[in-house]
Amino acid sequence: MRELPQISEAEFEVMKVVWKYAPINTNEITEKLTQTTNWSPKTIQTLIKRLVSKKTLTYEKQSRVFVYTPLVKEDEYIRRESNTFLNRFYDGNIISMLASYIEDDKLSEAEIDTLRSLLSEKHKKGGN
Repeated sequence: MRELPQISEAEFEVMKVVWKYAPINTNEITEKLTQTTNWSPKTIQTLIKRLVSKKTLTYEKQSRVFVYTPLVKEDEYIRRESNTFLNRFYDGNIISMLASYIEDDKLSEAEIDTLRSLLSEKHKKGGN
């Protein structure tokens, strides 16, 4: 597995837009982020430049605009971050994490039912 770059929370917000809409140009990224944040266009451009320098985004110049596509897959990045969280706060023990969420009422009945279904399906398939 290749080494994934470390990105900030703000950079992650930019990545979420790119993952959802790629290929996407600078103006479209700016338009979408100014609807959900209070960032200036200059701030957004700085975040985009950082992501390009971290090799998280790539771009192609089309006419007078830059069009961005991700170099890192969303599921790959989220899986890495989830594992980091699990290891940091629960010593890698997912049972402890789920127990904590259930005990603190952070999971709804619907979410618990979904987990039951996922576990049941995994068990039927003979998964580990």
